[in-house]
This record gives sequence, structure tokens and C-alpha cells, in this order.
Amino acid sequence: MKKNIKLILTFSAVLAFTACSEDYLVAEPTELVSSDQLSEIAEIKPEAVNALLSGIYTTMYTAGSGGTTSHDDFGQKGYDIYTDMLASDMVLAGLNYGWYTNIVNYQTTTNFTDLNNYKPWRYYYRIVLSSNQIIEAFGGNDATPETDEAKHIIGQAKALRAYAYFYLTQLYQKEYIADELILPIYTDTKVPNQPKSSAADVYALMIKDLTEAETLLETFKRDNKSSLNQSVAQGLLAYVYGAQRNYQKVMEVTNKIIAKNEFPLTTASQLVGTVDADGKLLNSDSGFNNVATASWMWGVDLTVANDLDLISWWGQVDRYTYSYAWAGDPKTMDKKLQDQIKDTDIRKGQFTSIGRPSFKFFDPARVIGGQRTVTTDYVYMRIEEMYLLNAEAKAMLGSDQDARTMLKTLLTIRGVDGAYLDALSGVALQKEIYLQTRIEFWGEGKTYLAMKRNKATVTRGSNHLYFAGDSFQYNDDKLTFEIPQNEILNNPLIN
Repeated sequence: MKKNIKLILTFSAVLAFTACSEDYLVAEPTELVSSDQLSEIAEIKPEAVNALLSGIYTTMYTAGSGGTTSHDDFGQKGYDIYTDMLASDMVLAGLNYGWYTNIVNYQTTTNFTDLNNYKPWRYYYRIVLSSNQIIEAFGGNDATPETDEAKHIIGQAKALRAYAYFYLTQLYQKEYIADELILPIYTDTKVPNQPKSSAADVYALMIKDLTEAETLLETFKRDNKSSLNQSVAQGLLAYVYGAQRNYQKVMEVTNKIIAKNEFPLTTASQLVGTVDADGKLLNSDSGFNNVATASWMWGVDLTVANDLDLISWWGQVDRYTYSYAWAGDPKTMDKKLQDQIKDTDIRKGQFTSIGRPSFKFFDPARVIGGQRTVTTDYVYMRIEEMYLLNAEAKAMLGSDQDARTMLKTLLTIRGVDGAYLDALSGVALQKEIYLQTRIEFWGEGKTYLAMKRNKATVTRGSNHLYFAGDSFQYNDDKLTFEIPQNEILNNPLIN
């Protein structure tokens, strides 16, 4: 018993130490607790390993989780901005402070020494490492957990590992080519540096992890939306199949999610903020700032205790936060895209005439430059993604009528008469679904994924500071990150 208590106390001390450690990619998780000891702790007190799991979720919104002190280094939402800008739907409309300049002028993606290549690489592999620690603690990749608690912990860890690898594939491979060597695979913490594996092998691992997570999380009832559940794991699986353009599987998975009716669609009131003559907010459920919004499948409830400020998604995008967007580097919608929003579409009202998202994303107090400590929440996934993925899959499979029906369900809530869709079929319908995906998820980090799935060409509008009017195909070198210099220098198996 004394040994058990000592192990758990030591583990707690290690967690406190590693929370502030800068060496996120070491091969061994700690110098004080071995993999065998972690397994012993998991056997004695499985819930103790939950602390490691919570640490992964915290990493997703922690400043500096990409290994730098840059003000664009703050986890998943930071890379959502990167990808929205690479896809050109988000415009950097000012250069007073310089953040994102090398993203929008495509210097980052054509220079492997640029630090912006390193941040997502380090962040996602840090998620992989932490997930592997948890999986090892319960016996490894092929272990069969016996208790519900163990199933739920390892199910989340496998889904998180797949989440990390999915974004790595999207950021560091131009398009899915099965036999192309793209990324090192790490499925435990003991192996040395690995060479690049084929895309087929990386995708096979993701599909295996997510399929197993789907089963392991079947009985998981989460306490809050920062933890992913079975539906989120299924949503990630749909994205993985989509990146492969396996649209039959995309349709099957999204059909399952939608049929559960676990998440209702976002309401008209939630989509657009409405203010009175004095600028006072009339609908408190708007602003995309509350994880309690029923349509949000995955997100995080940010509080004062999280200590987020300028270095955050809100600190870069929201003019009603003490932010760069307020102080001189506004983020706006591509004019060419904004002009394509129908006049009756309430989403047109999410943006000002110059494309600021002032009525989509905002701190509820709506004081310009007001929110200093960020308590507005982050959204990672919402149910509309599954509806639009489902419509896309059906259109790609030639089921045009079913695709139109699915899209009309969304457009009706947004004030658009979907009758115009009846004249669209084939490629025209596919393009319309892609357009609606871009409009719906502006600022949410989903456009880049859709651009690659649809093999699209993007043409920048007139309000871009760089390359205005220029077009770029989805597989252009400028739209995909390079494996960073740091990895090449430290991994002799990659050149």
C-alpha cells in the first residue's frame, strides 16, 4: 500500500513538473516515472491517468504549446487561423504588428527554416507523445481494457492521437497520395527517431484508432465538451475518410452522427448578433462564444482560471477583445467570398461592409478592445460540419437529390430559399456545397480541409494585401507547410 501511495504521489509531482517543461518531444515521458510505473499506476488507480488526459486537452488552448513565445502560438485555434489564411478566405487586413505576414505572403510555406513550419509540427507531435503515454499506461496499442473507465480513457487517447495525425497530414501533404512518404509514425514512447511513413500507413493508423475509439467511447458520458466523445471521434473519422475522398464512408459515418440527434442545428439567433440603436446586444445566445451552444460538438469553456489574454484566438480576431484585430491587424473576409453571400442569407449580417466578423464572433459586452482576460469559449467542431460533409459526400457519389435536401435543411435556417438548388447537379452542385461550407465556417478553420477535399482553386479577392486577384490550386507548394528545419536537423532519417 505504501508503495502504491508513493507511486501516485510521485506521479502527481511529475505532472506538476512536466506542465511547465519545455522539452515536449523527449522520447521518454519523464525521468521520474517510467512507462512500467505508469502502467502500474493505471492498474492501481486508473482515474489518476485522467490528469495526463486533461493535460492534452489543456495543450489544445495553451499559449506556447508550439514551442515558442510567438503571439500566434496558442494551440488548435492558432492553426485554424493559419489554414484560413492559406486558403485565402481570411484576409490579414493590416500589418502594424506583423503576425501572420509570412503566412499570407506564402513565405512560410516555401521556406522550411521559417519558424511557422515548426509550431504546428511540434504541437501535434506533442499531442501524439502524450496520447502514447496514456495508451502505454493501459497496456499498449493492442491491449483490451476491461473497465469502462479504462475504455473511456484509452478511447479518448486514441482519438486524440488520430486528431493530431490528421492535422499533420493536412498541413504537410499536398493531397492524399497513398504511396507518398509523408510523416514519421510514433505509436509508443520507446522507439527512436523514425523515417517518414507512407500516407497509406498514416491513414490506416488514424482509421484504426478512430474506429476503436468509436467502440471504446460508446458508453462514455462526458462532464463537459472539452473532452471528445463518440460523436466527435466519428466526426474526426469522417474527416479522415474525406481527405482520402472515400465518400461512401463519409456518408455512412455522418449519417450515423446526424441520426443520433445529439446536437441540434445552430439557430438563426445564434448565428448572427443583433444590436439596438445604442449598440447593445439583443440576443445573448449569439457570438460563437459559449460552449453551451447546443450545436457545438466539441469545444472548451474558457474561464478566468485559464489565464488567456492577447495570445489567443480571440486576441487575434475579435475587435471586442483587447486584440490585434482591434489595434491594427484586422482579420476580414475575402471580398470575393463575401460578395457571393446571398442578400437574404442572414450570414451576410455576420460581417461588416469591409468584412469584419463583428456580428459572428464577439465578446458579449461588445466594448471595442474591451475583453482583457479571455472567457469567451473556443469551438472545435459543430454539427453543421457533419451536415455539409454529408451533403458533399452525397453530391460526390451522384446522389444529387439527397445532397440538395441536406443542404436545404441548413439554408432554410439561414433565410435562403433552397429552390435554386433544384437546378444544380453534378459539378455545379458540388461547387455550391463547397461555397456554402466556406461561408458557414469562416474563421473556424474548416475551409482549408474542404479546399483540399474538393481539389479546389482559390482566387484571392481585391482586399488581400498580397497576391490580390491571383489564383492557387489546392496542391500548390504555397498552400502546404514544409517539414521544419528543426526536425530535419534532429532526425537523421529525414532529409
